[in-house]
Amino acid sequence: MVVSDNSPLVHRAVVEQFDLFHSLYRRILVPPAVFREVVEQGKDRAGQAEVQNALDAGWMEVRTPSTTPLIRLLQNRLDDGEAEAIVLTLETDAKLVVLDEMQARQHAEHLDLSFTGTIGVLIRARTDGELDHLHPVLDRLRNQGSFWISEDLYRKALRAVNEAE
Repeated sequence: MVVSDNSPLVHRAVVEQFDLFHSLYRRILVPPAVFREVVEQGKDRAGQAEVQNALDAGWMEVRTPSTTPLIRLLQNRLDDGEAEAIVLTLETDAKLVVLDEMQARQHAEHLDLSFTGTIGVLIRARTDGELDHLHPVLDRLRNQGSFWISEDLYRKALRAVNEAE
């Protein structure tokens, strides 16, 4: 079981790799702020239908974190979804929180949480044989997903799965 923020959900939907979450992690928790951002406010955008379908299928669940003071403290520096995702990870037996924003990842690290991001999930999918090639997915993510990847990180990701140019 893992907890996810909104951007990894949306970006995976953009590159048509949303189901990787289910095949890799089986059960995904999302806090209410992430549900609101992706499903309620994301009408007709990437991720909205995929998240709703995953919720309907039962492999994704909206769960509310209860440590409100910590959420409020984190909201001083992070958006609502990131803050709630970090606190939900602390409160559950989730083995991982999936975050893309550097500042959120720094807070997760400070709290000794295991974390990954969109690229980390894709690397794991490629390594586990759930994805045939990483290179075209990273290219689509860059071109269609408005996802910024530094050239150095792009090359490191490809080297990690032996697809270096």
